[in-house]
Amino acid sequence: MNPAYTLRRYGTTEAAEIRQILIDVHTDAFATETDEFHDPERFAWFVDHWSGLPGFDCVIAYDGDEPAGYAYGAPAVHEREWWREYLSPAPAPAATDTFNLSELMVRPKWRGTGLSQQLHAELVGQRPEPLSALLVDVTHPRVQALYESWGYRKVGERQPFADSPLYAVMLRGLPET
Repeated sequence: MNPAYTLRRYGTTEAAEIRQILIDVHTDAFATETDEFHDPERFAWFVDHWSGLPGFDCVIAYDGDEPAGYAYGAPAVHEREWWREYLSPAPAPAATDTFNLSELMVRPKWRGTGLSQQLHAELVGQRPEPLSALLVDVTHPRVQALYESWGYRKVGERQPFADSPLYAVMLRGLPET
């Protein structure tokens, strides 16, 4: 039986309050990674960047008082969506409002419990944007397949930073072609 989680939603105004929780969960989730890209100090920069964006939205799952995982992101700047370069033609402008899912992380102790799907459904399912976009490390095909089972499709690949992994660009909400 899956644990019962308490899901709590946070925005920009609570960013300072949840900052260390996000960093701690990331540190636990990437404890076996040794590359600099997944370093906790570097990740803190990403937390600060994303949590400062207009419309930042975060859902943290708690098992009792212990944070088990989270998902967060923010709306993309209209007509500057980073997925746009992979589609020709791009969808009609009225249909391109996009929520960028930046992170969905579950601590090892809670993996395989369905928590990632709960977090995704709570965060993305409550968003008004018709599209959601994310990046998945191409060396993690099972994660990509999980997102595909939730309606995402790969539209391209990108490496956003010189030292980052190569990512699959995935988009959900596109009309079928």
